[in-house]
Amino acid sequence: QAQLVESGGGLVQAGGSLRLSCAASGRTFTNYTMAWIRRGPGKERDVVAVISYTGVRTYYADYVKGRFTISRDDAKNTVYLQMNSLRPEDTAVYVCASHRNPFTWSSRISDWGSWGQGTQVTVSS
Repeated sequence: QAQLVESGGGLVQAGGSLRLSCAASGRTFTNYTMAWIRRGPGKERDVVAVISYTGVRTYYADYVKGRFTISRDDAKNTVYLQMNSLRPEDTAVYVCASHRNPFTWSSRISDWGSWGQGTQVTVSS
């Protein structure tokens, strides 16, 4: 019950920064925990970052801690992922997802319902 559209991906050199955006519509955005999930070439999907429906709790994968920041602007129905100090291994399709249930916190990949199409992030060395 959500439509998610990602933007902000692109090509950047190692050490650079990008900010991804996920615009949500078609449901009550403020009631849902949101996540950024990525799939690199030949890899399984990884939950990169999660922000609770309240905006007060976050989760980060170990490999992005200190480099990536997830945030949300409920007035704009948008979730962001600020990515700094990018590395070639960050190259992936980054997908925005909402939890399948409202008012629920989770960082487990199996709990995500609606998915966007993804935006490509390529980090060159």
